[in-house]
Amino acid sequence: MKIGIIGSGNMGRSLGILWAEQQHEVFFGARTKEKGQAVAESAGNNTQGGTNDEVAAFGDVLLYTIRGVNPAEVLTSIDVLDGKILIDCNNYEIPENFAYQAIEYSLAEKLAEQVPQARVVKAFNTMAQEVFELSPQPLKEYNVSVFVAGDEDDARKIVMSLAADIGFAPVDCGELRFARLLEGLGDFIRYLIIGQKMGSYTTISINTLPEAKNQRLGGRQASSLQ
Repeated sequence: MKIGIIGSGNMGRSLGILWAEQQHEVFFGARTKEKGQAVAESAGNNTQGGTNDEVAAFGDVLLYTIRGVNPAEVLTSIDVLDGKILIDCNNYEIPENFAYQAIEYSLAEKLAEQVPQARVVKAFNTMAQEVFELSPQPLKEYNVSVFVAGDEDDARKIVMSLAADIGFAPVDCGELRFARLLEGLGDFIRYLIIGQKMGSYTTISINTLPEAKNQRLGGRQASSLQ
């Protein structure tokens, strides 16, 4: 698959390299052609590099790593994004003392409003860049989850497949509006990493336990307001 990386910082560079290792065609983008080419040269694995405009034209799937910036400020024309899957991996900036406000409208939803003809999918926002160094093992061993939300089933499935390619366990989270929950979860993970000093390898693995054979506690009963 042709994958373009718009904004080749830590997250973009890391995911791009991992996808290239899995034989996907990867194009790294930056504001200048020289910077994009430098990232590709460092990444190797037959990757390409150039401007963000070139990347947007190249990729069938695009990773958008530029937090809170309207694509119209990054690209010459947003028309190039029409019909393409645009993965948003961003979270809001960390406020002082981790005093987060409730997320009434996610960054992913704002991005979808700015590029209404693109197929925006939220994913890869609940882990630090360091976790990618463990791909594909021991990510598979630890069942590390990637949460995926988007309005189109096909787009979600493609992003989930790309997550599985590099060792993650994808979790289908439904419509894009649920990105509000995922961004809140990303904030919580960053609080654990930084605020609680648990370290950059702190992440989440979703497991479904086997059903209890004996319900010695009486089982789930109807709630009562009395």
